[in-house]
Amino acid sequence: MLAKQTGKSPFFLCNNPCRRPPKRGDSRFFFFVEFDTLNILQKKKKKRRVSLGPLSFFLSFFLSFIRSTFFLSERKREMLEDLEDLGGGGGGGGRDPNNGGPTSSRVTSALPNQHGRVLLGMRDKHHHRRPEERAMMDVKVGASSSSSSSSSSVVPGTQRVHVKTFGCAHNHSDSEFMSGQLQEYGYTLTDDPSTANLWVVNTCTVKNPSQSAMNTVIERAKTNDTPVVVCGCVPQGDQKAKELEHVSLLGVSQIDRIVEAVERTLRGERVVMLEKKALPKLDLPKVRRNKRVEIIPLSTGCLGQCTYCKTKHARGELGSYEIEAIIGRAKLAIEEGVTEIWLSSEDTGAYGLDIGSNVAELFKALVDVLPTDQSVMLRLGMTNPPYILAHLPAIAEAMRHPSVFSWIHIPVQSGSSKVLDDMKREYTREEFEQVCDYLLKHVPDITIATDIICGFPGETEAEWRETMSLIEKYKFPEVHISQFYARPNTPAFRMKRVNTLTVKNRSRELTKLTESYLPWTKLEGQKMKVWITDIAADGISLVGHTKSYSQILLPGGDENVEKYMGKSAHVKVISSSRWSCKAEIIEDESEVAEIQTTNLHKRIALVESAGDTSNLNKKYGKKIRPKKKDILADVTEDFDDAYALRVQRIDKLLRCSEIVFGTTLCVASLGMLYSKLVRA
Repeated sequence: MLAKQTGKSPFFLCNNPCRRPPKRGDSRFFFFVEFDTLNILQKKKKKRRVSLGPLSFFLSFFLSFIRSTFFLSERKREMLEDLEDLGGGGGGGGRDPNNGGPTSSRVTSALPNQHGRVLLGMRDKHHHRRPEERAMMDVKVGASSSSSSSSSSVVPGTQRVHVKTFGCAHNHSDSEFMSGQLQEYGYTLTDDPSTANLWVVNTCTVKNPSQSAMNTVIERAKTNDTPVVVCGCVPQGDQKAKELEHVSLLGVSQIDRIVEAVERTLRGERVVMLEKKALPKLDLPKVRRNKRVEIIPLSTGCLGQCTYCKTKHARGELGSYEIEAIIGRAKLAIEEGVTEIWLSSEDTGAYGLDIGSNVAELFKALVDVLPTDQSVMLRLGMTNPPYILAHLPAIAEAMRHPSVFSWIHIPVQSGSSKVLDDMKREYTREEFEQVCDYLLKHVPDITIATDIICGFPGETEAEWRETMSLIEKYKFPEVHISQFYARPNTPAFRMKRVNTLTVKNRSRELTKLTESYLPWTKLEGQKMKVWITDIAADGISLVGHTKSYSQILLPGGDENVEKYMGKSAHVKVISSSRWSCKAEIIEDESEVAEIQTTNLHKRIALVESAGDTSNLNKKYGKKIRPKKKDILADVTEDFDDAYALRVQRIDKLLRCSEIVFGTTLCVASLGMLYSKLVRA
């Protein structure tokens, strides 16, 4: 076809204005080359297409091979320069933790303008092109034709954004950080998705229902022709999911780039930012779901290898924030008027093991910055048993503090040591009981919440009975019951599953058991202090929490909301149910003083009875598994090492390209020679 169009042999030289070989997708890839030296051979002042004779044919391909090798070397140099630019200088020194190392082929750099506002500039893989070419490629327009016509008219920071969050407190904290950045840049946050110009969906990958709900939201947005930015664990752990096609994706460590993702998505681009990098800073602006509650992430990821868990695929290995950063965030939240601080993590007990610290040091530092008047309360996060055995005395001491809720979430998942081993939970039932027994003894009125998975693969009826006996023994006030969900790409996904009907029956049986006992009847008639932070689902009653984080419903109304919301009050419990209590507010000052005196005497007696706990610390101090050290070495890998690895990958890729290109040229030359000989 080419010969017919040009009247010449397809094996000729051509001038390439971009000064590089034709792209792989070009039909001329194997037949067009560029080399200035042939101008000398042809005695021409200008480059032009010429037919090649049998001898010049081999010479041209030999010269083109040299030219291609030179091009690839130059391209390697350019790519390495790109990496250095992304890293903030040679060798990875001076990198901004907000932007981290190499994150994607296109990276945003934040530059202030003359008004002090941050402008998001883009640096992409085509930066080596001429300015006019780069301008044409700066916006990657989506499939919609309307996007191409309107992308240039989008004014950043003038649109309405709807943020939808699924999952745990950590996810909600991430959404609050993203909302804060969007609002600070000028975007309007709306709870009504129908009025939004773009949806931000922060996802959870723990259970199938959560991901199904995410899919429903995404399909609804597509139906409404609304752009979507999908964040969180689902895209980070499974970016190739069918539901994530044609939507922008933002990873769990990229939340500080939400403004860039939204801006580019509104222009018609599909943004993919899923590369792992340094933890986002904790001093980012925030819009709290509940303005009186601050959620502080202590770390991301964990040290476990649970066979059923897919969150590890998204959050990765343990990465902890420095204590100074956490303290700074807590102080800022207190200055902004919060009354509760929640510590959030995939595993609070493992905090700091990757940076040479631990939860004991963290709790001590946090307690010291809390106001002495108990106006701000601290709530500890979820922790797995293996990593708190060594720190039980410190945890108990923290929860005895007047400004710390006596509440902790310790998921057991199963009462059978055999099932726990199949889950790779790294503790036994006996160790879990040791944790519960110690805390129940040394923290009066403590509330322990736990989780149970019903119908884990291979779970026998006898093993299920062990789980039921554990719940019957401790009668946990809060039990989060979940049927087993086989999450793709997890070891448990390939295990033989328990019959679905059996799983449902076990879930119903456990639910019936937890509803059979009333943990809050002991509070009836008692007088206590509560901290009021929210309005109940009925839209009227105030919601407060006791020191043990029991939920107390109080009389509402505009007057009480104005008087007590975000403050503490003394109440008398008048009734209780399975999940909460009803109480009346005590306004008599003498009665309040009496309650305060009684509580003070209780605390003094508690401190005196705490006793020496050094023996316990010595007994459980070696419970942290030595094998975790290898994992921690990977966690603390320096960015310089990551940079070097990236360089090695680029070098390997380019070497392969050189070999393939050269081999192709040789094969083509032999084919041409053969055809010449046949015709002769």
